[in-house]
Amino acid sequence: MQEQAPRRTVEGMATPKDLPRDIGGFIRDMRRNAKISLRQLADQAGVSNPYLSQVERGLRKPSAEVLQQLASALRVSTPVMYLRAGLLDALDAKEGQGVTAAIAADPDLTVSQKQSLSQIYETFRRENARAAADATAADAADEPEESQTATPKPAKKTAKKAVKKTVAPAAEEENQ
Repeated sequence: MQEQAPRRTVEGMATPKDLPRDIGGFIRDMRRNAKISLRQLADQAGVSNPYLSQVERGLRKPSAEVLQQLASALRVSTPVMYLRAGLLDALDAKEGQGVTAAIAADPDLTVSQKQSLSQIYETFRRENARAAADATAADAADEPEESQTATPKPAKKTAKKAVKKTVAPAAEEENQ
């Protein structure tokens, strides 16, 4: 059973209300894509096997905490999981979550491509935040009375490694 593509607005953008709300189907698709069993995912997420089965079949609605644990176990960003569950409105999303919402809503991308893009994006955001924190700490240590604004540069090696790690498996999967 495949999901239908979201309806498009005049501008060509999917609106949050158009996104599929079947979180159970999304979790099942992500689990199958990751090639792990229901029992393995339940163990990794810290939930019971019967509970996860009920979530996947749409009989139970997972809490935000369970969604976060499942997102971590499936290596999907939490905002993407919240968006799919209807807990996050893309229009009211915090900074940076609009990108992950757009990735999740794109009907032209496969599940593995969406997962890879989200992971790459989150890696870049973490690296930039880390670089900004380091720059702020260095500025405070060097010149405590003068406030400088530095443009953080991402750690290229780490980001490039993350890109290679996430894109290579997705490319292999597409070729099979």
